Amino acid sequence: MATIQTTSLLLLVTILFLSSSLVLSWKKDEFRNCNQTPFCKRARSRKPGSCSLIATDVFINDGDLTAKLVSKKNNNQQQQQDQEEEEEEEVIQKPLILRLSVYQDGILRLKIDEDPSLDPPKKRFQVADVIVQEFESSKLWLQRVSTEEGEFGVSSIVFLNDNNEAVVKHDPFEVYVRKKSGERVLSLNSHGLFDFEQLRVKKEGDDWSESFRSHTDSRPYGPQSISFDVSFYGADFVYGIPERATSLALKPTRGPDVEHSEPYRLFNLDVFEYLAESPFGLYGSIPFMISHGKAQGTSGFFWLNAAEMQIDVLKSGWDAESGISLPSSQGRIDTFWMSEAGIVDAFFFVGPGPKDVVRQYTDVTGKPSMPQHFATAYHQCRWNYRDEEDVANVDSKFDEFDIPYDVLWLDIEHTDGKKYFTWDRNLFPHPEEMQNKLAAKGRHMVTIVDPHIKRDDSYFLHKEASEKGHYVKDASGRDYDGWCWPGSSSYLDMLNPEIRSWWTEKFSLQNYVGSTPSLYIWNDMNEPSVFNGPEVTMPRDAIHYGAAEHREVHNAYGYYFHMATADGLLKRGDGKDRPFVLSRAIFPGSQRYGAIWTGDNSAEWDHLRVSVPMVLTLGLTGITFSGADVGGFFGNPETELLVRWYQLGAYYPFFRGHAHHDTKRREPYLFGYYILNLTSTLLLNIKL
Repeated sequence: MATIQTTSLLLLVTILFLSSSLVLSWKKDEFRNCNQTPFCKRARSRKPGSCSLIATDVFINDGDLTAKLVSKKNNNQQQQQDQEEEEEEEVIQKPLILRLSVYQDGILRLKIDEDPSLDPPKKRFQVADVIVQEFESSKLWLQRVSTEEGEFGVSSIVFLNDNNEAVVKHDPFEVYVRKKSGERVLSLNSHGLFDFEQLRVKKEGDDWSESFRSHTDSRPYGPQSISFDVSFYGADFVYGIPERATSLALKPTRGPDVEHSEPYRLFNLDVFEYLAESPFGLYGSIPFMISHGKAQGTSGFFWLNAAEMQIDVLKSGWDAESGISLPSSQGRIDTFWMSEAGIVDAFFFVGPGPKDVVRQYTDVTGKPSMPQHFATAYHQCRWNYRDEEDVANVDSKFDEFDIPYDVLWLDIEHTDGKKYFTWDRNLFPHPEEMQNKLAAKGRHMVTIVDPHIKRDDSYFLHKEASEKGHYVKDASGRDYDGWCWPGSSSYLDMLNPEIRSWWTEKFSLQNYVGSTPSLYIWNDMNEPSVFNGPEVTMPRDAIHYGAAEHREVHNAYGYYFHMATADGLLKRGDGKDRPFVLSRAIFPGSQRYGAIWTGDNSAEWDHLRVSVPMVLTLGLTGITFSGADVGGFFGNPETELLVRWYQLGAYYPFFRGHAHHDTKRREPYLFGYYILNLTSTLLLNIKL
């Protein structure tokens, strides 16, 4: 019996240690770098001029310029190559379809995909529900295409706006925007780095699997990555592509004197105590880059793609030995974009000013939602306020010390065993009364609702989701079972519009028992975070709605969860009450659904400093309602740091104090007269 007890105790200690290690710090070896990511390593090894595609069969179809992209090799060479490739069991490059569309305000859209008439193994994933309908209806129907033969070969030209035109160069294939005066603004594939790995049918003996640490990705369709170069002309700096903890202007990642640098990674991950001055990806991904220069103003490039993306900013001289001669342009900045899957669905924005480019981008992805008045004030949060007595005490202390605040938050511990839409009735026996007391003072409450659903047959939400088949599937077709706060968990397939609609019903006052109209929602862990998954997320070969692989969907998963939650609150109020939903994961279009914060930062001066470019970069990419945890989520800030953070936090659009449960209590009234006087004055001014 003693042996059993000892073994059980050791097992419990081991589990607790492993669980606590998940939230202690960022462990570099848990996450892949470029050399450990095959598609990134392959793409980075390509040399300028290696693209052999040319544009043929150029004509106007359904108001767009269309073309085929085919290999440049002649028929004899192609036949010989086909035979060699068949012998070596390599991929035969089939023609791709290019489609160029023009929209109002000088926006150019480029789509490149596999030819559906050639019967690819499956349809490649295209991100839905991001581009707003108003933009789709602003398309200009092209009537004609003109041809130009010049120094750089034959090109097809279409009207973009009064000042710019779009050009498709045939051989070698290239797409660029130029001013009517001839100066280039933006270009794609000027350096011949375009590559499109096509889906394949698995043959006997094929093994496309990839392993990282203890996890194996089956990759049933083989490599399917896309990569290309994008050049910004007349640019002095480039900005954007959040989320990362580094400078506002993007630093070069490859080129002369740039050693041991990683690309900027866009792959939504649950990263604990992230490092400042790192190109590593964090909780969100917005593949939108803005250039600016004194010579030509501002331009922008956006790639609508939800797969993992890696982006190099190339230092001048990186291509010195390529032998490729580009049209001269003062201050050109070259970049290299790599994605694991998806299609090319790219947008060129011609500005000419910074406001113009941001407007053009939000014309495509939607304008930021208008926050409620209370949401722009101060929010007080902690993991976790223990019970109703703790909530009442914190609320009364703010009143006692005359510190204005508008929102009090509850983290995961308020639930019954980490089951969302429930309350721990021992700790929170009267949730409606608690919320109503706050509401009587003009205050609101926010509770957390995460995407992992506890696999407990007695839990109404799991039972219904399981019976209806609403979960993401694993590679074998069973409900995916991962590990998160509740333990064994499954994840709703939010890519499916019907499941999103089902989710909206859960926020009604009848279904969310204990909620009131003054209760709002916090979506955390929606990257999605999976403690026992590869890189602390879902396996790439998991299956979503429409047979989409998780590798294709990953960066948009949290976006769809955020969307469905916001729609749920909108439905709860019959469309009369604007929703407030905070999300950690982000994607293009997130600005339409609510606030964003920069995740699990630390009580360090470096994290105070880096929060400024992080919030500014989010603003440049359309997400204007964002902020960082004041005081730092991890650790115990010294009084001076906390004071300075409140001074800065007052200028974050979203202003919230938040802390880990292992930290000391740090409500502002606990830190003496100086911070008490400061916060009271700051928050009162905000309130007024």
